[in-house]
Amino acid sequence: MGPALGAGLRGGLFFGGRRRARIAVLIPMSGSAGIWGPSCISCAQLALDEINRYRGIGDREVELVFLDADDSVVETAVEQLNDLIEDGGVDAVVGMHVSSVRQRLNAALGGRIPYVYTPLYEGNEQAPACFTIGETPREQLAPAIRHLAASLGVRRWALVGNDYVWPRASHRYARDCIAASDGQVVFETYVPFGLEEPVELVEQVAAKRPDIVLLSLIGQEAVEFNRVFGAMGLDRSIVRFSTAIEENVLLATGADYTRRLYAASSYFAGLKTDANLSFVERYRSLHREHAPVLNALGQSIYEGLHFYAALIDGKRPRGAPITWRSARGGTFVSNERKENPIYLARADGHLFSVIDRLA
Repeated sequence: MGPALGAGLRGGLFFGGRRRARIAVLIPMSGSAGIWGPSCISCAQLALDEINRYRGIGDREVELVFLDADDSVVETAVEQLNDLIEDGGVDAVVGMHVSSVRQRLNAALGGRIPYVYTPLYEGNEQAPACFTIGETPREQLAPAIRHLAASLGVRRWALVGNDYVWPRASHRYARDCIAASDGQVVFETYVPFGLEEPVELVEQVAAKRPDIVLLSLIGQEAVEFNRVFGAMGLDRSIVRFSTAIEENVLLATGADYTRRLYAASSYFAGLKTDANLSFVERYRSLHREHAPVLNALGQSIYEGLHFYAALIDGKRPRGAPITWRSARGGTFVSNERKENPIYLARADGHLFSVIDRLA
């Protein structure tokens, strides 16, 4: 990672004789994950306002370039990003998108500029100049599965996810955690993006009579599954649990269909910590009544921009952990050495109520 840290400082744009730092922000604005786009954009705008109010990045004013990073249009995003890099028009990438897009971007970037990947992911990222600040299955699933097994007595698990690297890797890890908690996996399936038959999928799950479903569907796919699940009355007998469902999905699903739904994450909008209460106040002050709902994925983009600012801060001692402005807290030494808080929450209508801090 080290040799690429200064790569983003070459080239660039000049306004009034003073160079601006330019960051490409890659987030989904279409497709199944497009539901997360407005929150990500709004959180990025808050980070930009704060960074520029302080002293920018390296004493340079910052501007953002937003690109659609949905899995279905990733090739277009790669072409646009390559053009920006070749023209010296971008210093870094901050991205919140699915892992299949991250893999494609890493191959295209080749470590030429820093790339901060912000959401939860499957772990073990070793690409040059790629910094992963989000949670991994080891951090989220191990304590959450232990807690749910002990507190709810769930033993029979169904694993349902989209068919790409993150759900499959997460579920491989989950299998070991479930076995360690004296549970068993009674059903496992993966579906492509663009879930066309949610009723059939929910019926397949119900037929196996699980106690709990580990749901690793993305964005709108999770919405469609949960609506059908609730409409069929399965929430009366089967618990749902996810590490990727957040407040946008709850809002789109509808309060009638979110009963007995749990989530593990390092951030929830309803956290009663000093850091989050201050973050929520600043966010609402900037966006007022038009503010999109806060959630872990939008907040991760806020963190990613502040992380990049801290990453290239020349005042940090070499090798020292990186800390940055955040609504949740956390430290980073490397992709394998970092600390994130983990909370377990239960859906309460359109919001999550935090039950416990797991780590």
